[in-house]
Amino acid sequence: MSDTSFSSDWLDLREPADHAARDRHLLKQAAECVGDGSVVLDLGSGTGSTTRAFKGLLPEVTWRFVDGDQDLLDIAVDRHAGSEQVVADLRDVDAIPLDGVSLVTASALLDLMPESWIEALAHRLEAERVPLYAALNYDGEMAWTPALSEDESITASFNEHQRTDKGIGLAAGPGAAQSTRRIFAQLGFDVRSANSPWKLDVDHRELQGQLLAGIAAAASEVGNAAATGWLAARRKALDHSSGLVGHADILAVPT
Repeated sequence: MSDTSFSSDWLDLREPADHAARDRHLLKQAAECVGDGSVVLDLGSGTGSTTRAFKGLLPEVTWRFVDGDQDLLDIAVDRHAGSEQVVADLRDVDAIPLDGVSLVTASALLDLMPESWIEALAHRLEAERVPLYAALNYDGEMAWTPALSEDESITASFNEHQRTDKGIGLAAGPGAAQSTRRIFAQLGFDVRSANSPWKLDVDHRELQGQLLAGIAAAASEVGNAAATGWLAARRKALDHSSGLVGHADILAVPT
């Protein structure tokens, strides 16, 4: 699943924007699902950013980091003493180690996975009576200032790319949050949701630059000939540009 693995530098660069975007109320509700002495399992954990987002909100728990990237897991465990690491192929939902787990978390993950995978995860969590807190699911909305005539076309092409196969099947992409809410609700979960957009300004110049390059590359891959020129114009505006990238947070609790 190489398309779902990211460098630690990129994950560290985006972490402040991620933490600022998360809906705080939903984050606190997720924390309330966790009992003292239990395990919180973080799917696709990367360097452990989700753990840091919960700082000060949880009782004494053990974090179980589950990822396919050994290097990222080593960083996560180094940053969080007492945590567990599990190197796993996330495609195998049945192999996710849920023993002792009172909450499963996932951040910026579900939009990379197929709807069938989300459904399999929902059935597994229903059987084990474990809630899910899934944050920062890209929802397909982007807006940039100053606006360019190509913005809408580039967003549409990027969204098309987001729905391509990331190594496990066609990704849910911008529809992930909607699909997740529907699937978990149909299984009887109490599903709560909140918007969690990235709000980027000149203080996020480096993040904007890398993000825009990735968006343009994705748009080019699906045949948008305007992507190169769009990226050049966007880069020229970085000293005074701002952007909004839509995400949604979800908490699904068994009833």
